[in-house]
Amino acid sequence: MPLPRDLVRSLPKVVLHDHLDGGLRPATVIDLCRELGIDPPGADAQQATEQQVADWFHDAADSGSLPEYLSTFERTVALMQSAAHLRRIAREFVEDMAADGVVYAETRWAPHQHTDGGLSLEEAVQAVQDGLDEGVAAVEARGGRIVVGQLLCYLRHLEPGDDLVEIALARRADGPRPGAPVGSAGVVGLDLAGPEAGFPASRFRAQFARARAEGLRVTIHAGEGDGPASIADALETGAERLGHGVRLVEDLDADGGDALGPLAERVHREQICLEVCPSSNLQTGIARTIAEHPVGRLHRAGFALALSSDNRLMSRTGTTRETALVAEALDWGVDELEQVALTALDSGFAPAAQREALREEVVRPAYAAARRAG
Repeated sequence: MPLPRDLVRSLPKVVLHDHLDGGLRPATVIDLCRELGIDPPGADAQQATEQQVADWFHDAADSGSLPEYLSTFERTVALMQSAAHLRRIAREFVEDMAADGVVYAETRWAPHQHTDGGLSLEEAVQAVQDGLDEGVAAVEARGGRIVVGQLLCYLRHLEPGDDLVEIALARRADGPRPGAPVGSAGVVGLDLAGPEAGFPASRFRAQFARARAEGLRVTIHAGEGDGPASIADALETGAERLGHGVRLVEDLDADGGDALGPLAERVHREQICLEVCPSSNLQTGIARTIAEHPVGRLHRAGFALALSSDNRLMSRTGTTRETALVAEALDWGVDELEQVALTALDSGFAPAAQREALREEVVRPAYAAARRAG
């Protein structure tokens, strides 16, 4: 019998892969479009409804192609060119995560895309941090618990530079900054995003080598829009986690056996976490249904997996929905959901003390209580 959605929502969840520019509320899209004097996608400014905006983003992203899916972000990024807008969207990210039962979240975004309105990279990062801090403080004021950090994304199709490494180095912390909410983790690492095919991660080898040498944490998108070779390239470039990574299944026995190819064997042996986002993968052509998605086979083979929502606006989803869909398709129970949550928490980039406190004070007790309740 499938786990009730209300139970899944109430259980503490961990999000490692959620794009700030892919999670705007439809109501926020309408508000910001009206403020800027432009028509929201799918409707005119005066008649737009949240449903129309939500439908437009979902339908446009439901393309079967990663490049086509990514093209929808032009509409959200255009609304994120001022400090006030970035701050609002970051605050709402935290509020929406907490409402969905998430207790640990990393939001990723590409500062280079948010300077058209005159912001410097540093000003853009500060605006997002201000919004995250406001959201965390609001959750804590209500008696809630959440830890939130931001990942700064390089984009594969842009020229490499050291600017984001410098910002991340200046902003990393061993815990909350003076005056910040308890759950604020600041900048927790770097990512590489954008179209995979034709844009190898190795172009950024120098930046990520420096980041790792300086103790910064690194995740890289790979194994979604390109095959296992992109995963190998990401690992050689310094990735500690893999954004998506689900095409690793192509390095498993084609007949469904237990044999692992050399790349899959390494990922399995080192328990490199795969940041799996099922619904968006269906939209970009990885599989037709959740039951056919590689997550089931990868889980059975013992790979380290985390479940996330990727782009809540484009995929019309949330972490509860993603978790419930996988649990329903694969007949998972509370034990499997706890395993995924703890794996994700262990693989998070926020300071260890913040993650350990969540593990022992929030996550383990909640799942134990769910088991006792049957």
